Amino acid sequence: MSPSAALVPVSPHDTGIAEAAALSGRLTYLCMCLTLCWGVLAATGWVRRFSGQDALRTGHAVLAAFTLATGTLHGLTFLFLEDDPFGVTDLLVPFYDGTPRHALGIAGLELVIAVSVTAGLRRGAREGRWLRFHQFGYLAIGLLAVHSWLGAVSAGHLSVVWLAGITLLVPPVLLSVLRVLPAPVLVRAGLVEAAPPEPDVAALRVDVDSERCHAYGVCQSEAPQVFQLGQDGQLEYEKRPEAGETSNVRAAARACPMRAIHLLGATR
Repeated sequence: MSPSAALVPVSPHDTGIAEAAALSGRLTYLCMCLTLCWGVLAATGWVRRFSGQDALRTGHAVLAAFTLATGTLHGLTFLFLEDDPFGVTDLLVPFYDGTPRHALGIAGLELVIAVSVTAGLRRGAREGRWLRFHQFGYLAIGLLAVHSWLGAVSAGHLSVVWLAGITLLVPPVLLSVLRVLPAPVLVRAGLVEAAPPEPDVAALRVDVDSERCHAYGVCQSEAPQVFQLGQDGQLEYEKRPEAGETSNVRAAARACPMRAIHLLGATR
């Protein structure tokens, strides 16, 4: 190897910073995989079905908070490098330093922060719009996963994290795919229960079990003309929806993670 091709020595200080960045990055990767898994299980009601207990949104929020904390720590460590220091702008503006993997990590983390902040403001906005924005969390985790793998390749750690990375990533990917599959496919796979026989369209009546309803807002996204979450978080709904809303109401009943919506025949 020629002298010009020799590696530039790295100071012990920067070596320690790099190790801290790698550790915080791996913790972020673990937390975001767990956050996505818990979020899907809670939203679909599978946690309640398999464990016999209601899914708690606080668990998802705690995991998301850990993801934000470790991800932010991972980014801040680069400010303490001495040989090749990063500036604040480098950490806040994607593609500012011209490195694609850094841009993916910055964009992914900032998108996660935006989704998390809007989660605390959801009561002041239309629930349907918030749910659609919340789905950008899937894109954010995808960006962060690609950033993690590109970083492992760049640091020469791919052989170390290959098995662990694949093991952690498979469950979130599988659950995300199951989340968007049509209900009949999930019924045939035995993952969800088949809906009970539906009453006649003209006699359709909606009843919501207030004790089971946790105001997730999934029903509103499926049938906004029938279900609405008020500013106080209480669900309001039409007990006798119009015939044109029948398909939407049925979709809302199937999508409700708490199985709180019941479609009944009208009493005469």
